[in-house]
Amino acid sequence: MAKKVLAVIPARYGSMRFPGKVLANLGGKPIIQHVWERTFLSRADEVLVAVDDRNVYNVVLGFGGKAVMTSASHPSGSDRIYEAIRDQEDCDCVINVQGDEPFIRPEVINSLIDVITEEDGPDMATVVVPCSRAEMAENPNIVKAVLAADGHALYFSRSMIPFLRQGGTEMPCYRHWGIYAYKRSALEKFVSLPEGNLEKCEKLEQLRALENGMRIKCIITEHASIGIDTPEELEKAEAFLAEEKRRSEKKVENMVPVPENGAEQK
Repeated sequence: MAKKVLAVIPARYGSMRFPGKVLANLGGKPIIQHVWERTFLSRADEVLVAVDDRNVYNVVLGFGGKAVMTSASHPSGSDRIYEAIRDQEDCDCVINVQGDEPFIRPEVINSLIDVITEEDGPDMATVVVPCSRAEMAENPNIVKAVLAADGHALYFSRSMIPFLRQGGTEMPCYRHWGIYAYKRSALEKFVSLPEGNLEKCEKLEQLRALENGMRIKCIITEHASIGIDTPEELEKAEAFLAEEKRRSEKKVENMVPVPENGAEQK
């Protein structure tokens, strides 16, 4: 029997660094609409936006999305997602799509769906992107991931891992992209667990899962995205969106057939 997959977009209004960012205008649409539209193109059976603010709720309904009101006091996006799907008894798997990722690709979401719906699949799955050591080393906002030989996560850290000792052998480095997939039972277990010591130390909720023996499969992708945490990153996103539009228009222009023998195009 096919498993029902819900994609849930946690859209917290009160961001510390950029309050109300999910409603910020990007190319004529609120950020949350961009995320919803791209998630809707995935193979998820249903897309929900988990909100904690009535204005966000109304905006989502206004562009045709489905919103679920959740508590404003949740400590993490996973807790918010669980409240949103708790009464969805036919939900087998859940995809957590961050509400500040307007350029998320449907194929990335689909790759998570493929992994999490396998009969012998992992408790959780997430995405990592190859990245240079130089780009990540001095930036604690970039979360680094180390993978086992079978592709499961060994550890996540804000520090540079693995450490390259003098005379050591370089190896691939990965940055973590915080989109997750959960089996329903794994999500239920995760939110029931107390905050872990590693989680408290690094301020990374996925470490709670690793501390408690849950397995996280990491999917490697080259499809990087632009998360928006600050007004400055919104400016970068505007430039990225303009470039995407320019490339799309150029592609269409190149597809227009050239008239033969100088015939005038009608």
